[in-house]
Amino acid sequence: MKPVSVRQRIATTAAKLTASERKLAAAILSDYPYAGLETIQDLAGRAEVSAPSISRFVAKIGLSGYPDFQRRLIAELKEGTRSPVEVHGAGRSVDGGYLGDFIARATAQMAVSNEAITENQFQRICDLLGDPKHDVYMLGGRVTDTIARYLSFHLRQARGGVFNLPGDTETWPEYLLRMRPGDVLFLIDFRRYQASLESLARTASAERGARVVLMTDTWLSPIARHAAEVMPVGIASGTLWDTYTPALAVAEAVATRIAEASWDQTKARIEAWDSVRLNERKVTP
Repeated sequence: MKPVSVRQRIATTAAKLTASERKLAAAILSDYPYAGLETIQDLAGRAEVSAPSISRFVAKIGLSGYPDFQRRLIAELKEGTRSPVEVHGAGRSVDGGYLGDFIARATAQMAVSNEAITENQFQRICDLLGDPKHDVYMLGGRVTDTIARYLSFHLRQARGGVFNLPGDTETWPEYLLRMRPGDVLFLIDFRRYQASLESLARTASAERGARVVLMTDTWLSPIARHAAEVMPVGIASGTLWDTYTPALAVAEAVATRIAEASWDQTKARIEAWDSVRLNERKVTP
């Protein structure tokens, strides 16, 4: 059974927390998991609570003490850097037919994603990406950029002002200089996180006033500390490769929700798009 993350423990216990413990939880989650790796005195100062309050909080979420709390966070960070070789070595063998078992594993991770992303958060993100008053810039990692491009293609069917950033980091300043306060930078970053994407997110947020929306795994990319919204999806299939099926499903849900919410605009744009595309087909050399 997969260990319960500290974030999940906090979420499960949220209803039982006191006012000071809720303040502490907010401080931890605002810079998760890094805030919890500070000394207990530093975390107490950050959250404006006492060290004994932190000890009581840690016990309330089911851990044996602050050292145990930090060991769990360090383990989560290590999980986020595991290579396919390490993942394969620790995975369980396939049960029964390979295809059936693999699909069952991917389905289980889709359920994890559904639990990790609340309906309210999903709607907020759809509203951000669907708002035509602000441009949207999208980029993924080495593998996940295919999902970012898939989402951006469908999003461009519903609205204008959607741009894919190229993979070449030398071209990123051009796009950063285009960004205006309130524009959205949508990034996808799964474990073996890319430092270049975090640098992009930091600059876009701090210097250009863009709102960063991050799709990541349940161990959380470092980009999370710069993000206005974080969508954690399950990817741990227990095989050589992580499964990105849940990420694609969430991307499809976002694209479909935005298109349906603005159907008149989307319909007109698709018709105009098809008219241009079909006319191009008729052009002869």
